Amino acid sequence: MICLGVEGTAHTLSIGIVDQDCKVLANTGKMIDGSKGGIHPREAANHHAENMVPLMHDAVSKAGVSYKDIGLVAFSQGPGLGPCLRTAATGARALALTLGVDLIGVNHCVAHLEIGRKVTGCGDPTLLYASGGNTQVIAYSGGRYRVFGETLDVGIGNMIDKFGRSMGLPFPSGPHLERLAREGSELVDLPYSVKGMDVAFSGILTAAIQLHKSGKRLEDVCYSIQETCFAMLVEVTERAMAHVEKDEVLLGGGVVQNKRLQGMVRTMAEERGARMFVPPGSLCVDNGAMIAWTGLVMHNAGVRTRLEDSAVRQRYRTDEVDLPWML
Repeated sequence: MICLGVEGTAHTLSIGIVDQDCKVLANTGKMIDGSKGGIHPREAANHHAENMVPLMHDAVSKAGVSYKDIGLVAFSQGPGLGPCLRTAATGARALALTLGVDLIGVNHCVAHLEIGRKVTGCGDPTLLYASGGNTQVIAYSGGRYRVFGETLDVGIGNMIDKFGRSMGLPFPSGPHLERLAREGSELVDLPYSVKGMDVAFSGILTAAIQLHKSGKRLEDVCYSIQETCFAMLVEVTERAMAHVEKDEVLLGGGVVQNKRLQGMVRTMAEERGARMFVPPGSLCVDNGAMIAWTGLVMHNAGVRTRLEDSAVRQRYRTDEVDLPWML
């Protein structure tokens, strides 16, 4: 079976087409420009609406298939920005009804985990999920993916983009902060906000902006943001691994493309006798292929989404999803 997945939780609309063996036949997408004022949900939804049909046609063309070959349509049901989610869901419903095929609503966070598990070959990992809107440490237990720690305020990617915007950096700011951090050397004092298994980033953002205003080099502030925030993430990830006694750690989300973060997690894992896994960059960021693959996994396990149950869920938590395919 071939599945077409629609990802539209936030700034990116992406269409992915995947087959039963998780061969990615197409994975195309388009992101809004959030450099001036961040992501305005209504503007992002309009962007998704304008690009839905062209991106679907482009994906089908790149996959070398026809619409009649698609046996399943999946979409990101949540979590995310309401107007964006509703636009993606509308496009997916329309396509599924037109083709007469099943529709599957997918949890965006679970999709990061499932595509990562499949393409890296890891078995039962602890997941460090770090993206624009989400920051969680997740592991499987008792039929669901359980959240062992998470951000108490904003996602780490959101914090980095807000800092970058205040510094005049392009959007998304993560790659630019990483480049500047490589030129930094002074570790300036930022709040280290770990509260049990949870983390917080808004205080770090405020402190970093003030330090730069007071004269600290941008390179040193970027360096310090990375060292402080990533140390926080590694600490709670290691504690979760010890608690659930797992010897694999999987990285997911756009922020985990950062080489410094990967290096810190790898060092931690090796010192524990564990292994780290990272999907290709195109499958770390928000993408339609991960939605398509997870839709196939769910469908094969007997999960179905009736049209009347396909309403989007802005606060659809990772630990609300039953996982019959893991039993």
